[in-house]
Amino acid sequence: MFFKTIDFSKYSSIKIGQPEKVLMIEKGDAVPSDRYLIGGANNLLISPTPPPLMMLSKDFAYITPRANGLLEIGAAIPTGRIVSYAKKHNIGGFEFCSKLPGTLGGMLAMNAGVKAYEIFNILHSIEIDGKWIDKNEIVHGYRFAKLGGVATAARFKMQQGFSEDLLQTLLSLRTNQPHDPSAGSAFKNPPNDAAGRLIEAVGLKGYRIGNMAWSEIHANFLVNLGGGVYEDAMQLIALAKARVAQEFNILLEEEIILL
Repeated sequence: MFFKTIDFSKYSSIKIGQPEKVLMIEKGDAVPSDRYLIGGANNLLISPTPPPLMMLSKDFAYITPRANGLLEIGAAIPTGRIVSYAKKHNIGGFEFCSKLPGTLGGMLAMNAGVKAYEIFNILHSIEIDGKWIDKNEIVHGYRFAKLGGVATAARFKMQQGFSEDLLQTLLSLRTNQPHDPSAGSAFKNPPNDAAGRLIEAVGLKGYRIGNMAWSEIHANFLVNLGGGVYEDAMQLIALAKARVAQEFNILLEEEIILL
């Protein structure tokens, strides 16, 4: 293992943060229990005082076919590489990953997905703290998974037939997403409703504090208009939760990870 300084104002998708020393975990290392594991920082909002951080090194960025029709993927591999591999080898089931930035590890930790497509739907098992665990033994649901440790790899049942039509359909969903730096959806959708609709309904679509704002394109996206800071982002999150709770008696739950 070794330390790497990462500037989160450049590395994170929302472009907020400061340089932090991050412990890089290599194959064979004992994973510390006193550090928070991050991946591609695509759904993170880093505070000025984050907990000690760690990240899986390139040792965990691989895709390898295994016996019994299983495909093993390291948790540090970017989702884009998964889609490229699946397309090249005509493997179905991974098309929805094209809609999701970040790494496989992040997808597993939050059971990431698009519409009806979720990573746990196609999952076989996860390597957690060095042990392979069947997905049915892991408590999971909409945008959460209780891994109980550090996921370093996952296995999937390979199915033939990559669907270019499905890929294009899912990519078309990007048309209602802002191009400004963001951390993706800020809040989970409440049952039978949409966080973006609720935020817009309380008058916050496009609302700005400093250089942070609720996007005018999709109200559930907290966007950085250039030089935005953590404090302003947190004010907007708190304001949206308070107004939606007051107006609709619904408590919005963050999908973005606050560190």
